[in-house]
Amino acid sequence: MKITRYPYTKNRSLRAWSAADEYVLKQCKELDLSSKSIVISNDQFGFLSCHLHQLNPVIVIERKSQEKSIKKNLAGNNLNTDSLKWISPLTQIPNNTDLGILYIPKSMDLYRLYLQQIHSGLSDQGTIICSFMTRHFTPQILSIAEEYFEGVEQSLAWKKSRLLTLTGKKVAGKTEITNKVPSSFMGGEVENLKQYYGVFSASNIDYATQFLLDHLELKETDRLVMDLASGNGVIGRAIQLKKSDTELHLVDDSILAIESSKLNLDVRDTHFHWNDTLEDFKNQPFDLVVTNPPFHFGHENNIEISTRLFQDAARILKKNGRFICVANQHLNYKTHLNKNFEEVSVLASNEKFVVYECTKSSS
Repeated sequence: MKITRYPYTKNRSLRAWSAADEYVLKQCKELDLSSKSIVISNDQFGFLSCHLHQLNPVIVIERKSQEKSIKKNLAGNNLNTDSLKWISPLTQIPNNTDLGILYIPKSMDLYRLYLQQIHSGLSDQGTIICSFMTRHFTPQILSIAEEYFEGVEQSLAWKKSRLLTLTGKKVAGKTEITNKVPSSFMGGEVENLKQYYGVFSASNIDYATQFLLDHLELKETDRLVMDLASGNGVIGRAIQLKKSDTELHLVDDSILAIESSKLNLDVRDTHFHWNDTLEDFKNQPFDLVVTNPPFHFGHENNIEISTRLFQDAARILKKNGRFICVANQHLNYKTHLNKNFEEVSVLASNEKFVVYECTKSSS
């Protein structure tokens, strides 16, 4: 079976599956899973969804790019998607599920959210198989699992990966699934923004984002504005406080981020888009696009996603439209921004961060 990554990467060291995925598949082949109901969570590119397709699993999807990747791999292997059920991490799984399969994410909050979701519908005799690469182990993996299950059994290492088998459901433990993030805006406004577990920067506003907000100025002509890679909507909220007459669009690959932003923004003249690209924007030229683009994806660092967003942003801007971006100094985004914008200048910088203002001066 051929499994490829979406989005495509030039980095040949990045595979579409890990030894941890192979370990799960090896374990599943030793079990009698006929007539069993299965939920697969955090299958990043579809390795397990494709190999276990005949079992008609429920697939938990957090990112739009993840959904696209799994569907591309199913189609590429001539596997039908009609029998599969797709749900978000905020949706109740079917009751009396027999087996949950979970690749443990880097975010322990997201891990907790996935566990809570599977626990809520797992049968009393049900099992969860969690997988991870040994180098990513943290004691929290065990302590969080022990909140929900009596049996927490760690396997021997295989190809530098391990499995965690969870059995014996406990009475539901912690059920909170949101964090409060204190956020300060120009003018002295302080708000506690809400965000679902797993959304970036759970305990406080990200320092790069705060640096961007401290130097973000809007023009009277900024009527149609986009918060790209919007997270919990903190940049969009700042824009609303500065200029309430904007038509605001928030775009993020994460469904948890999009749903979080809906908790924090005035929804009038605000539009929410769950997508990893700007493919849905065809004839809607924007006055301003603002972003703190991601380059951390779980345990991977990858700026290719950000550079694709630069291309997308340049395409949707109107003539003389602006693109404002904050970045870590070491990422050297200016080289990539120069390829997509006619003018690239520095609005502000310190020892860690830089805010770029880019202009599309030609039509």
